[in-house]
Amino acid sequence: MHRERISRLAHADHPIAAPLDDDSVRRLLDHGVPREDARVLDLGCGGGEWLLRALARYPRLRAEGVDVSAGSLEHAREAARVRGVRERLVLHHGDARDFAASHAFDLVISVGATHAFGGLPATLAAARAHLAPGGRVLIGDGFWAREPSPEAVELLGGLHDLPATVDRVVADGWTPVHGHISSRRELDDYEWAWTGSLASWALDHPDDPDGAQALAAASAHRDGWLRAYRDVFGFVCLVLRPTSGRTGPRATP
Repeated sequence: MHRERISRLAHADHPIAAPLDDDSVRRLLDHGVPREDARVLDLGCGGGEWLLRALARYPRLRAEGVDVSAGSLEHAREAARVRGVRERLVLHHGDARDFAASHAFDLVISVGATHAFGGLPATLAAARAHLAPGGRVLIGDGFWAREPSPEAVELLGGLHDLPATVDRVVADGWTPVHGHISSRRELDDYEWAWTGSLASWALDHPDDPDGAQALAAASAHRDGWLRAYRDVFGFVCLVLRPTSGRTGPRATP
């Protein structure tokens, strides 16, 4: 079963692909969008949910998204049509690391997609290259809330604790102007939605060739969450501004 299909099915009941509830998403957008006619870019937009919500909330806003998944982008286009915001949304099929825009953006979003860039610093560098003067970045990434077990590190990789995560951002030339740390309820709701949506699809489609694999993937994910990282994983979103006011690619020291 293709990873893209697993992700699409798993996020059917939680279209924001991160442990955030609707109020948290709204508040982050309100702090991130600097003005009502802003241009917004999502690097690794998936199904475009961040952009769709921003477009619905700000009728003069224009948005663009980049993703490697053609299926996710098609889903975003259809959702934009249904919500009546299609004419203000531009979607690009390709690797967000290679995206070259013809203009800068007032808000650059990358939530839960740092793995696609090779980590948090590389994601921030990509966002900086697209940022207009006075613009902001909305970044979301995981952190260790407690000392992780080797099993948790194997599953989720080399994260840092929250103070070290923020220190890395500040050292890279950014100042946090707003933030949100996902609550236990948000974290648990996201994992139950992920595993439950995928498992429910498998049970509802017993004759589908991917059904057994989907059920196994849901079970493996749930087991890893409950046994390895539920008590040690956290998620933080930060709204950032360049400390020096500098935009564009960061100069090499």
